Amino acid sequence: MLFRQMKYFVAIADCGSFTEAAERCFISQSAVSQQIASLEAELGVKLIEREGRKFRLTPAGEYFARRSRAILADMDEMREETVRIGSDSELNLNIGYLSGYDGPELQRAVVAFSATYPEVVVSVFKGTHEELYRAILSGEANFLLSDQRRVFSDECENFILSQSPAYIDVAAAHPLAGRGIVTNDELEKYPCIVVSDRAEEETEKKYYGEYLGIGKQFLFAASLDEARLLAMSGRGFLPVASAKPTAAPPLVRLEVRRADGGRIVRTYCAFWQKKRSNYYLEEFAAILRGQFAEKN
Repeated sequence: MLFRQMKYFVAIADCGSFTEAAERCFISQSAVSQQIASLEAELGVKLIEREGRKFRLTPAGEYFARRSRAILADMDEMREETVRIGSDSELNLNIGYLSGYDGPELQRAVVAFSATYPEVVVSVFKGTHEELYRAILSGEANFLLSDQRRVFSDECENFILSQSPAYIDVAAAHPLAGRGIVTNDELEKYPCIVVSDRAEEETEKKYYGEYLGIGKQFLFAASLDEARLLAMSGRGFLPVASAKPTAAPPLVRLEVRRADGGRIVRTYCAFWQKKRSNYYLEEFAAILRGQFAEKN
C-alpha cells in the first residue's frame, strides 16, 4: 500500500468524482482508477461500489477514507516539523521566570529536558511579571514561568502548572513564625518584602496589597537573595512564588489566608505564544508540569 493510493482514495471520497479527484491530484483519470483497483486487490475487499457512472463507498471504504485522512494529516504535520527542525542552525529555548520564584521545579525540568533533547540550547533569565509579559510579546522569551495576574490571552497558550495557597517566609524568631497559618489582617503591621525594580514598584504594591490583600506597607529588594536577607533579619515577611509548603532554614514558611479563613490561591502557569508554538515548547511544558505535580 502506498501513501499516494491513500491520497487518491481520499480525493475520490472528498470530491465524489474520479474526474475531479484526478484533477486535484494532477494525474489522469485512468491512472486514478488503476491505483484504486490495485489498492482493492491488495486489501482483498471492495472499497467502492460502482453503479454505472455513479459510485458509493462501501463501509470498508468509509472506514479507509476516514483513517487515511488522519494518517495523511499526521504525515503532513511530521513533514513540516521535520523540515522546521532540520532548517534551524541552532535550536533555542529562551525561558523567563518570575524574580521571586524559589522552587526547584524549573531547574529540575531544565535538567530533564536537556538530557532528552541535547540539540536544544536552553537559556534562562528572570524578571518581574511585567518584564516577562513584555518579553513574551517581543519574542525575547519564547516560554515563561510566572503567576497569573491577567485574564488569559487568546494569543497565548496558558498552561496551568499549579494552583496553590499563598505562602510567606519569615525569620524563625518572627512573632508569627510558630503559627503555620496566618491571616492577612495579622500581617498589616509588618512590612511586605517584594522583589522588584523601581519601575515596577507601584504595580507590585497593587498586586500584593489590593489583589492578594497581604500587604499594607512595603520593602523592595533588587533580588531574591536580598529579599531573603531582609526576611532573615526580621525586617518583614516575604511572599514567595512557590507551590511548596516548606522553606529552607533559617526561614519559616507560613500559609496566608483571608480574615474569614478563606484561602488565597496563587496560580502558576507556563505561557508561550500560539503562533510560535512548537514541539519543544510543548514537551518542556509537560516536563515542567510533571515537576510541579511531584511537589504537590
